[in-house]
Amino acid sequence: MSSLLQQILSQVGQLAPAEQMQLVGHLMTQLQNRAAIAEKPRRSWQDLEGAAPNLLGGEDAQEWVDRQRDEWDEREQLRATR
Repeated sequence: MSSLLQQILSQVGQLAPAEQMQLVGHLMTQLQNRAAIAEKPRRSWQDLEGAAPNLLGGEDAQEWVDRQRDEWDEREQLRATR
C-alpha cells in the first residue's frame, strides 16, 4: 500500500459516517464514468470506408489535393502582399 493511500485512509477514518458515505458515492461515480469511457469501442479508419461515396465527384484524390494546395498558396500570397 502506498504512503499516499495510507494517508488518505487515515484521513477518511476521521470523517463522520455520513461524509464517508458521500466519499464512497463520489468514488463509485468516478469509477463508473471511467469504466464507461473504457468500454467505448475504438473506431478504425476502415470503419469509414464507403461512408461518403463519390465525395470528390469522380475527381482524382491527388488532383483534389494538388488543387487545394494551390488555392492555399494563392491565399498565402495574397496575405503576404497586404
